[in-house]
Amino acid sequence: MPAFVWEAANRRGEIKKGVMDGTDEAAVRNMLRRQGYRSINVKPKPKDLSEYLPFLKQGVKEKDVVVFARIFSTMINAGLPLIQCLDLLAQQEQNKTFKAVITSIKEDIESGSTLCDALKKYPKIFDELFVNLVAAGESGGILDVILQRLSNYMEKAMKLKSKVKGAMTYPASVLVISIGVVALLLLKVIPVFQKMFEGMGGELPGPTQFLVNASAFTQKYFLLMLGVVIAAFIAFNRFKATERGRYLIDSLVLKAPVFGPLLKKVAVAKFTRTMSTMMSSGVPILEGLTIVSKTAGNVIIEQALLNTRRSIAEGKTIAEPLAETDIFPPMVVQMIAVGEATGALDTMLSKIADFYDDEVDAAVEAMTSLLEPFMMVFLGGVVGGMIIAMYLPIFKMASVVGG
Repeated sequence: MPAFVWEAANRRGEIKKGVMDGTDEAAVRNMLRRQGYRSINVKPKPKDLSEYLPFLKQGVKEKDVVVFARIFSTMINAGLPLIQCLDLLAQQEQNKTFKAVITSIKEDIESGSTLCDALKKYPKIFDELFVNLVAAGESGGILDVILQRLSNYMEKAMKLKSKVKGAMTYPASVLVISIGVVALLLLKVIPVFQKMFEGMGGELPGPTQFLVNASAFTQKYFLLMLGVVIAAFIAFNRFKATERGRYLIDSLVLKAPVFGPLLKKVAVAKFTRTMSTMMSSGVPILEGLTIVSKTAGNVIIEQALLNTRRSIAEGKTIAEPLAETDIFPPMVVQMIAVGEATGALDTMLSKIADFYDDEVDAAVEAMTSLLEPFMMVFLGGVVGGMIIAMYLPIFKMASVVGG
C-alpha cells in the first residue's frame, strides 16, 4: 500500500504533519477527516534513494528475523489475531526493508493466503527451514510453539556461526596486516635506505641486496602484481562455482590440519540441532534431511546427508548410512541409534547438539591459543627479518670504522 505525507489542522487549529498508508489521496483525506483533522496538503511520499539504487537498500539481518519470530510467538500465544500481530510488528520494526516485507506478508494474508505461502515469497529472508516449520505449525495449530523453537534454534545457530567466524578472522587479519606491512616496506621504506646505501659504496650483504632487488621489482611491476592477484581471485571464485571445483575445495577444507576437525564438529552440531528442531515440530525425517542437506554449506556433507536420505527411503535406519560417512564420529552414530531404538530421536539429537556446541567452543579456544603465538612469530619474523636486513650494511660499516 502506498504511503502519503500529510499536513492537516486539528480542531484547535494546530498544524500537524505525518505519514499515512492509503490506497489513494482521497482515502487518506477521508481517514484524516474521521480522526478530526482538516486536511491541508496530502501528497505521495517521495521514494528513498535506495529504491533507485538497490545496493543502498538496508539488508535484513538474521538477528532481525530472530526478534521477529520471538515477538510473533509471544503475540500469538497471548491470543492476538494473526493480522493484528503482523500489523503491530510492522509498526515497531526499525528496518525499513523488513518493515515493507512484514506489511506485504500481512496484505497477502488479508487476501486469503496462508502465512507459509506469504513467507515463501522472500526466500532470502525466510529460508526453507523457516517456511517448512511454519507450515507444520499452521497445520498443527501450534504456530506460537514453532516460532518459539525457531527463534531459539536461530539464536544458537548464530552463536555457532559467530564462533567459527571469530576463529577464521584472527589468522586472516594477521595475514592481511603482514602483507600490508611488507608492501609498505618494499614500496616506501627500502627505497630510502637504497639511496643511502648507494652513497656508501661497496657491496651490499646478501639479504640486503635481495630486499633491494625485491623492492625494485615491486615498484616496477606493482600494478601487474595487483592485476595477477585480482585475476587469481576471480579465477578461484569461478572454479569454486563449478561442481568439480566446489567438490575439490570443500574436500580439501575438511582435510585441513587445523580447520578440518573444527568444521566437522560444526557440521555435526548444525545437523543435529536442525534435525532435532524439525522432528520435534512434526516435519518428516526424509523432508528434514533434504532441507538440512541444502543448508550444509559443504558439498561433501551435503552428499553424505543425501546418501543417508536415500538409504532411509530404502528402509535402513538413520544411524546405518551415517556410520558409513567420514563426517559423523562413532559416538554420534551410537547415540542416534539409541535415540531411534527408544523413540526419542529428537531429544537425543538435541543432547548431541548441546555437546558439540561445547566441543566447538573448546576447539575454537584451542585453535586460537595455538595460532596466536604462531602468527605473532610469523609477523615478527617477516618484519623483523626485513628490518635487520636493511640495517646490516650500517652494522658492517660501524664494525669497519671501529676496527
